[in-house]
Amino acid sequence: MRTTYDTATVRLYHLDSEVEGGAATTLFYGPLTEALQIAAQQDEAVQDGLFIATDNDVVAYLDLIGQ
Repeated sequence: MRTTYDTATVRLYHLDSEVEGGAATTLFYGPLTEALQIAAQQDEAVQDGLFIATDNDVVAYLDLIGQ
């Protein structure tokens, strides 16, 4: 993820692979630090499908935190 400063505006979303074709649900749009806090509060099953998108990249939440 190229944009990594704390106040970078990001989109935190959940990609539900259970729905045919997948369904993306935005959980938060705002600063990276807040997105990480919200992601950490989600259940493990939800965290597995979380992604953080910046203006130039997308990364899986669990990859970002090193799990």
